[in-house]
Amino acid sequence: MLDQVVAEAAERWGDATCLVAPAGWVLTYRDLHRLSDEVAVGLTEAGVGEGDVVALCLPTSVDHVVAYAACAKLGAITAGVNPRLTEAERAAVLDHAAPKLVIGEAAVGTSVETVLAPYRRPGQAPPPLPPDDERPVAIVFTSGTTGTPKGAVYCGRQIRFIASVDTGLQWGGGGAGLGATSLAHLGPTTKLAGNLMRGGSTILVERWRAPDALRLTAEHRMAAIAGIPTQVALMLHHPDFAATDLSAVRAVIIGGGPASPALIREIREALGAAVSTRYSCTEAGIGLGTGFADPPEDAEVSVGRPHAGVELALRDAESGDPVAVGEVGEVCLRSPAVMSGYWRDPDATEAAFWWDGFVRTGDLGRLDDHGRLVLVGRAKEMYVRGGYNVYPMEVEAVLAAHPAVREVAVVARPDDTMGEVGLAVVVPADPAAPPSLDDLRSFAATTLAHHKLPEHLRIVEALPLTAMEKVDKRALRDER
Repeated sequence: MLDQVVAEAAERWGDATCLVAPAGWVLTYRDLHRLSDEVAVGLTEAGVGEGDVVALCLPTSVDHVVAYAACAKLGAITAGVNPRLTEAERAAVLDHAAPKLVIGEAAVGTSVETVLAPYRRPGQAPPPLPPDDERPVAIVFTSGTTGTPKGAVYCGRQIRFIASVDTGLQWGGGGAGLGATSLAHLGPTTKLAGNLMRGGSTILVERWRAPDALRLTAEHRMAAIAGIPTQVALMLHHPDFAATDLSAVRAVIIGGGPASPALIREIREALGAAVSTRYSCTEAGIGLGTGFADPPEDAEVSVGRPHAGVELALRDAESGDPVAVGEVGEVCLRSPAVMSGYWRDPDATEAAFWWDGFVRTGDLGRLDDHGRLVLVGRAKEMYVRGGYNVYPMEVEAVLAAHPAVREVAVVARPDDTMGEVGLAVVVPADPAAPPSLDDLRSFAATTLAHHKLPEHLRIVEALPLTAMEKVDKRALRDER
């Protein structure tokens, strides 16, 4: 499906800007089609064929997108490797992917005509592939926050369905947007076809930084800001924010991690923009969200309702039985977007699809009386204090509203008496006036039961992030 979209986008959009490289030069839609054809021929000469894996150890770059399109034209499988992984993490991913070829940073070009130059065969194109929606297109690796990353396999049918949800399979309507996450992530990998169909332009940044995001959003008059909650918060709190013209921004889309009610309200007040929250996981492809026209409360207290074609189930994590409305269960999703399975890992695949085609997300949540999904945390992050379950995300949502708190994460800490108790790790709004533990406990006591209140506090300058730019709670737990 992706190979066909690349070709048709070139016909429709021609010399319109498709990608802006981090250095500022431009790749058109016609360029993307031509260069990916030429690279596909070079990959064939290197021994790559249908079903072979090509690992992309590339920074956020035009080259990554061209290589991905070239692999799709051959029926090869792209395995993106996050450039922020450590050497040991990258080695583990490559060992598991078992690629036929690894394309590294040495192939990155500095202009249109030097993109992936070692693999280019100018003026040549591969023979077209017969349509096959079951042909694997990409492997997307999980974040690895709970162990060695696993590779979720996506085929043409998942790519097509995700594009249908994003665009209705209609062409046009795109504007400028920021490429704010690693191109190895789920979103850039599975949504490229839909983005090409829109005909907009994506401004790539090799490493996301708040001042660059503010500047580019203003320069390109972007109508929407999309990113993980941490990124949006860093933009709002940066010294350049007040002086940056963001009047073109009409919408903010947050996904990839939990957003506190306090942050949602702050975005609305600071930007005067509508806010939509999105929720999914690497294995599910797409999941739920709140709409821009939904009541403002929806985005503050929930991740909304399932997208069209997506089914949601909350199951008991041990028995698999359904849980009642209002009770906490593991979030499970089923749709045509769900991965085909884990790459070279049948046992993990079987464990993920434990109930009638629904994939387990590893997240815990409950349905409220309005049919909205309220997340309460990761299954492996829940801890038990004196016999009572505590869900860190619930505690974080309350503590984040304290005026002295800029960011907060809650993790379990061993306790001889209670078994486990809560540790609040806080980035203060004013480093010179951090909140005390008593401040936080008093503030939260009117909302949270006593057993949920944190019993330890650590003040930090910043929360550690994983390579996927999520809060690294394993690192926080390991600090003593």
